Amino acid sequence: MRSFIDVPQGSDFPIQNLPYGVIIPNGSSRPRPGTAIGDWVVDLAALEEADLLPTSVFSGDSLNDFMAAGRETWTLVRTTLQKLLSFDDARLRDDMDLRSLSIFPRSAVRMVLPAKIGDYTDFYSSKEHATNVGSLFRDPANALLPNWLHLPVAYHGRASSIVISGTNIRRPNGQTKADNADPVFGPSRLLDFELEVGFFTGKATKLGDPISIENASDHIFGFVLVNDWSARDIQKWEYVPLGPFLGKNFATSISPWIVTLDALEPFRCSGPKQDPSPLPYLSSNQDFAFDIALEVSITSPGSLNADVVCNSNFKHLYWNICQQLAHHTSGGCNINPGDLMASGTISGPEKGSFGSMLEITWRGTTPVTLTDGSERKFINDGDTVAMRGWAEKNGLRIGFGNVSGTILPAR
Repeated sequence: MRSFIDVPQGSDFPIQNLPYGVIIPNGSSRPRPGTAIGDWVVDLAALEEADLLPTSVFSGDSLNDFMAAGRETWTLVRTTLQKLLSFDDARLRDDMDLRSLSIFPRSAVRMVLPAKIGDYTDFYSSKEHATNVGSLFRDPANALLPNWLHLPVAYHGRASSIVISGTNIRRPNGQTKADNADPVFGPSRLLDFELEVGFFTGKATKLGDPISIENASDHIFGFVLVNDWSARDIQKWEYVPLGPFLGKNFATSISPWIVTLDALEPFRCSGPKQDPSPLPYLSSNQDFAFDIALEVSITSPGSLNADVVCNSNFKHLYWNICQQLAHHTSGGCNINPGDLMASGTISGPEKGSFGSMLEITWRGTTPVTLTDGSERKFINDGDTVAMRGWAEKNGLRIGFGNVSGTILPAR
């Protein structure tokens, strides 16, 4: 499959990808749904207005209407776009007026949140991560709590503090308590990243109607990279008995482009063996793990070097996306277009694949040395954390771009 738009070798966004996002072209103030191909973006509203798309879902300032349309429409639009952007289709290729109105360099647009996010749930679905955290804070011999191997654990996060990649993150204040000391209030000293992948939900469900595991994928619009920033010292003091609160709610960063399940289909694979076997409502013969390479880097203030501190993979997740969504709705919880569900930190079996500084430095006891000679136990003010993700095999690369954020001092 070849496009009339030049796509550089190794691009995250070939014609086989076509992720969705929301763009604001330079000189405009109106957000518009778009797709990415190579170093370019395509204005989907302009194509729809030209009657080149079989929909009427792209006139708004988010992707929510498109998400609500359901999988049949998602697949139809993707197939139509691939044909329109192919080298062999003259409709857009030879219409230079429409091309000037609808196709822009990616460098000439600003990205905003792709959806109006009503609800945000963060899972805890990596066995390696849960085991590491349990070993650090409890007993290594009993690292996993009794429920962990039986259900996808999660907490309800703060949708209002989800921000797009490139947004600066303010170090949070909160209560902390050192051992054998009284609580104090002030800036977090143990600020961390969490390497995650999230999915947006599509077609809405009614309150009281669960989503079966067999139908779960029909409600999953696509994936983004997620950095669920965490203040470990605040989290440690406050999380008992009800779980994360101020240690998590100050910011969550996401990548701007949503990569669809259709684009990732060639990279679907088997996940970890689940023992004991899940209960029937969480059991399926289908594999819904994906072979997606993930990378985290830290760039210290003034440095030209991005130091890679983690290489992991989405396929490590013990509980897959369909199990997450089936369990989430099993009690009758309804979902809406644009709800975001994040995976929780994705860690692999080796230290180099651990998805947080808490694990990489083993609670600060083994600091990381960056190329400028500075050490990190956690994240310093001025540091920029960037995450990348891509799936690649047989010459095909489907990428996510990146999600990044720079830490500002606490107020």
